[in-house]
Amino acid sequence: MSSPWDNKKRKHTKNRHKLPTSLIPEILFFAPLLHYSPHISPLCPLCIFSFPLNWFCSDRAVSLSLFLNALMMNYTERFGLLNTVFNWGVPTALPASTSTIRFYNFRSQPKSYFNASGTENLFSDNVIENKSFTYPVFVPAGVEKSANAILLMHGLNERNWNKYLTWAEFLCNSTGKTVVLFPIAFHINRSPASWSDPRYLHAIYDLRKRRNANDRSLSLANVALSERITQAPYRFYSSGRQSVDDITQLVTDIKSGKHPLFCENTQVDVFAYSIGAFLSQIIFMTNPDNLFSDAKLFMFCGGSIFSNMFGQSRTIMDKQAFDRLFSYYLNDFPAQNEQDGCDKAFHSFYSMIAPERNATERVLFFNALKKRLSGISLQRDVVIPYQGVEKALGMELAHKCIDLLDFDFDYTHENPFPVNGRIDRKKVDASFEQVFSKAAEFLK
Repeated sequence: MSSPWDNKKRKHTKNRHKLPTSLIPEILFFAPLLHYSPHISPLCPLCIFSFPLNWFCSDRAVSLSLFLNALMMNYTERFGLLNTVFNWGVPTALPASTSTIRFYNFRSQPKSYFNASGTENLFSDNVIENKSFTYPVFVPAGVEKSANAILLMHGLNERNWNKYLTWAEFLCNSTGKTVVLFPIAFHINRSPASWSDPRYLHAIYDLRKRRNANDRSLSLANVALSERITQAPYRFYSSGRQSVDDITQLVTDIKSGKHPLFCENTQVDVFAYSIGAFLSQIIFMTNPDNLFSDAKLFMFCGGSIFSNMFGQSRTIMDKQAFDRLFSYYLNDFPAQNEQDGCDKAFHSFYSMIAPERNATERVLFFNALKKRLSGISLQRDVVIPYQGVEKALGMELAHKCIDLLDFDFDYTHENPFPVNGRIDRKKVDASFEQVFSKAAEFLK
């Protein structure tokens, strides 16, 4: 039996787009239930008719009950399904969805920057994976050229897109816009292959454990980033600068019509999570080539000033690395990099380090952005706390643009919507839809 997500080419038939009369009563019977699905337009039971009608046609022999069961999956169920069907590099039509996944290649062509001492080139790390890579894009079904894009920015020390698949699909289906999942430098598939090698990680883990026997924040998940940051905290800035250059290159290609998926003058907005929000704030402040002059920015669990962030976590970095990073950027970084002071991206980054740095200029900028700025912070988020968002944006603007929510289940910054363990799935599903319905409505 073929299925609604079968992407094999089929011959066009005369009655392909006609809805079989025999199915209408069954569709109407199930239609009132469709508002529970987070994968269609919110609260609209008639949205079923926005799906390609050929899915229901007899030439595909599709079971309507199977289609409806898949369609009405909630977040926690959808999370498992998408991670099952997601196949890196393989274009995929998603089950019971109005979106498909495609992959595109990218080659990073960053500028060359040096720190003040001239001892370390900004991109001296010779990592092939970081220079040439692929990235996934969620595309509305049937779209060949898109005129609207949402750039989804992820968090720090991410090794895969697993938790973001449901996020991207919801945004794509709810807004009808194409969603680009673009990796930050040295993250996800841009990280060295050795960072996924258990033998390599165990060797570094054992070394760091001997150095810091009482550091319970050390783990195999954070050991690679922890060692990298401890050795050279400047890399936090340098990888950020490479990411700014890469995103500038990507958005330039999109808006100029050079990207094969997008029309010329495509509108590009941003959904940013965690450190991705910090990077996005810097990009919006820098606004290279005026690419983001009319872009919207939605921040989830992000937006804090750097000095209020707390990156010590078993999934981000250990205590030694975080202490080194914090000390370097609060004390040493400005003095060592005064030569870069005239560069706008450096100036924007510098302004986001501590609340007193360029405070008036920073707050005025975000106030000018207020109609294009929105977001959600979480009450129990200790990594990117709401107090840090207030200091970055100014208290008045933060209260106007950023909602502060709390969920009635155990969550963390790194895992705001848990799918495993003893959880109340209905509560997790409802909280996910609360956050992403707001994001989708803002980004439409």
